[in-house]
Amino acid sequence: MDNSPRSRPRVGHIQFLNCLPLYWGLARTGTLLDLELTKDTPEKLSEQLVRGDLDIGPITLVEFLKHSDQLVAMPDIAVGCDGPVMSCVIVSQLPLDRLDGARVALGSTSRTSVRLAQLLLAEHIGVEPDYYTCPPDLGVMMQEADAAVLIGDAALRANLHDGPRLGLQVHDLGQMWKDWTGLPFVFAVWAARRDYLEREPEVVAKVHEAFLASRDVSLEEVAKVAEQAARWEAFDAGVLERYFTTLDFRFGGRQLAGVREFARRVGPSTGFAADVRVDLLEA
Repeated sequence: MDNSPRSRPRVGHIQFLNCLPLYWGLARTGTLLDLELTKDTPEKLSEQLVRGDLDIGPITLVEFLKHSDQLVAMPDIAVGCDGPVMSCVIVSQLPLDRLDGARVALGSTSRTSVRLAQLLLAEHIGVEPDYYTCPPDLGVMMQEADAAVLIGDAALRANLHDGPRLGLQVHDLGQMWKDWTGLPFVFAVWAARRDYLEREPEVVAKVHEAFLASRDVSLEEVAKVAEQAARWEAFDAGVLERYFTTLDFRFGGRQLAGVREFARRVGPSTGFAADVRVDLLEA
């Protein structure tokens, strides 16, 4: 990639710890300066990609499925899990099967985890809570609700620190999905806008290669990534290394099967077809 205005792509980056391994290696591989990088929450980056303010970037699964006609997913790169995810959780003061009619606060930073939690509670647990959306502040949520859905760093803190300290039950959404379906879950995919891909196919291919290389370098040196992150995060290096290696950054056949199962279960009620088309970038 060169740095000319035409070919320097506008690329999104999720400003959560779960995406640090995808970002950390960009500096190590020397490609970071080739990108016009925008950091934000999953929800805001999804909106920017759909609007056309970004050319390439992560997009939450629900928003990708809603707008799949405008987007092409990049293979073998995603943020997901095959079992526990650690940072997408339901934190509850009650057993989950007692949440029927109870107030449940939904953190406002991701639509996919919220939709997954609602699906699991309705169809897997068999309850219909009274939901409302609010900022992801566990203390405030627990003053006003019986349970809360959290993602990202706030969820990781609730899972590892605040939930156990406060005597709250913490339920991992990734593990609940795996127990129910036997499949991995994908929370966000990396995608390019179709119009940008048509104009700049070589740039898109190089960005894809850069993120794959970044992920691979980061996972090879995951102890170093965790050690550096621990200097400014409220988690020690051992916890962060476990977190980074628990996450599943792949997007292959089994992950695609998980996406299709999720779409089948929630599509018609969420704004996309149950058999929504998912196009992958060709190598």
